[in-house]
Amino acid sequence: MDKKTYRAQVDNNQAKERIGCVDPYGFERSKDFDYSSYEEIMSQYLGVLTRRSIKWSKLLKGKNRVQKNVKLKRYVRKGIPNEHRTLIWMMASGAQNQLEKNPGFYQTLLSAQQDSKLLETIRTDLNRTFPDNISFRKTSDHCLLKSLYNVLRAYGHHNPAVGYCQGMNFIAGYLLIITKDEEKSFWLMDALIGRILPDYYSPAMLGLKTDQEVLGELVRLKAPGVWKTMTENNVMWTLVVSRWFICLYIDVLPVETVLRIWDCLFYEGSKILFRVALTLIHQYQAEIQTAQSLPDICEVFKRITHGPFVDECHPFMQKIFTETGSLSMTTLTKLRTKCRAQFTQES
Repeated sequence: MDKKTYRAQVDNNQAKERIGCVDPYGFERSKDFDYSSYEEIMSQYLGVLTRRSIKWSKLLKGKNRVQKNVKLKRYVRKGIPNEHRTLIWMMASGAQNQLEKNPGFYQTLLSAQQDSKLLETIRTDLNRTFPDNISFRKTSDHCLLKSLYNVLRAYGHHNPAVGYCQGMNFIAGYLLIITKDEEKSFWLMDALIGRILPDYYSPAMLGLKTDQEVLGELVRLKAPGVWKTMTENNVMWTLVVSRWFICLYIDVLPVETVLRIWDCLFYEGSKILFRVALTLIHQYQAEIQTAQSLPDICEVFKRITHGPFVDECHPFMQKIFTETGSLSMTTLTKLRTKCRAQFTQES
């Protein structure tokens, strides 16, 4: 080992001692985690977080209600401090309104007779939920598995058309990590699955399939070279982006980046998912276009969700609003209608 490599290893070990092996959300860092680079990124980002926290405290002034407006949207895009995240997610998504309109509803769902098949499916997935997170282990002092089970079975009973499908456990898990509250997590699930992302998790998954094709149409307009490569190699969009959309970037992008995406998802809706996907594709379009085969393309799409570009969540989130150009809900609605009609014809 040369001196430079040895020095880098020493620096990384020292950074590891300062930072710790578990992140603030309970996730264990991987064996090859670059502690030195992370420490450098966080030293800059902590300054951003501190400034944002002061501004948010001034904006909220201890209130537990906020009105949507241009200023709040700007604040959300720059990141919601963790201490205010639950409040803003609940208000922006309409979940708070639903909770207040339906007092005791969540507890009623938990007490109701539930479908044994649904419960068995949920139980099967519980132990597969975030095995790298200490809060989802039975040995944990504050184990979230019981709360996760409750939120999922309550939602499955509340929305039998969806029931439960894989991916929902990760979404509920993230919500519990942030809110630390079953009832609020349930109503945020209801906002996501019922209103923000309709038909993503229904048995036919028509909303999810439609949006993957919509992304293809947007790439054709905004990155035609990538679209050409995908078409020439007969690569279906579902093959490379289905996990991005169904898991809302959980276990695809770093935790802090995912939370910043969710800040905007709850406030602005599903178009944020497209902005993120288009930014990743735009950033790596040259690399995608040099791929010669389906396996090559799949490999590039795996790589583009790792590295400094996505680790540095603040500049990344700025880019999703600048590099992708305009993306109106009118455009998305038109494309969704077109793509959905094609699915309907094919079926």
